[in-house]
Amino acid sequence: MLLTDSEQSQYRSRGFVVKDCVFSERECASFREGAQRAEARLLGRILESAAIEYRLDGNRFVDLDDVTVQFEHTSVNNRLRVVEPVNEVEPLFDRLLDDPRLCEPMRQIVSCEHLALWTAKLNFKHPRVGSGFGWHQDAPYWMHDSEHVEKLPNVMVLFDDANADNGCFRVIDGSHRAGCLPGCEDGRQLQGFYTHPDCVDESAQVLIEAPAGSAIFFDPYIVHGSGANLSDLPRRAIIITYQPAGFTALKSGRVREIR
Repeated sequence: MLLTDSEQSQYRSRGFVVKDCVFSERECASFREGAQRAEARLLGRILESAAIEYRLDGNRFVDLDDVTVQFEHTSVNNRLRVVEPVNEVEPLFDRLLDDPRLCEPMRQIVSCEHLALWTAKLNFKHPRVGSGFGWHQDAPYWMHDSEHVEKLPNVMVLFDDANADNGCFRVIDGSHRAGCLPGCEDGRQLQGFYTHPDCVDESAQVLIEAPAGSAIFFDPYIVHGSGANLSDLPRRAIIITYQPAGFTALKSGRVREIR
């Protein structure tokens, strides 16, 4: 469960490390079923309730209590893009937060014996309609809500095989060492959350193609993104962000200690 010395060294120097096939195919099948349940449950709640709907850069968002739902940019059939925090929607993913295969490496990375949840996002990446994520760092999203952004590492768990065709996760190798980089100035509402192109060395890009069940640990300062899903297969994944114990989660304002 623990990161080896070599894996810890890679995380520090490159800003990420990949552990293949941490979860079994049976577990991945249950994660995929959980994603379907979460999507169906949220679409039902949105239809039945007075949800708060709004647009950012022309894209549709809905807030349901402490949960934010992003819809696909070009979808005409209510396909979801992101749900955050998904552990508030689907109990399977709440239990996943405590899995030692994720928590033990995170304790090493944070250098803290006891952890709490910061946030947990479910990315759907539906076939043919799953949009990409532009180059960005997590730190600019979170620096106004946390005073310890450097202690908010992420782990992405792949529910499906990930490759270039279905929009796999990608990083700019070693970019975390530059700290918080300037944002874009292109007039978008969310311009500041995207890393300025002048600060992105695409020659250092790494496409992380990995099998279902793999876990990708990555630094909150690393520049990362993903391509669009151009394939006929989904590329679902959850991204869980941990923090030292005792601090409240990003959206709920409640402390979710890791057991």
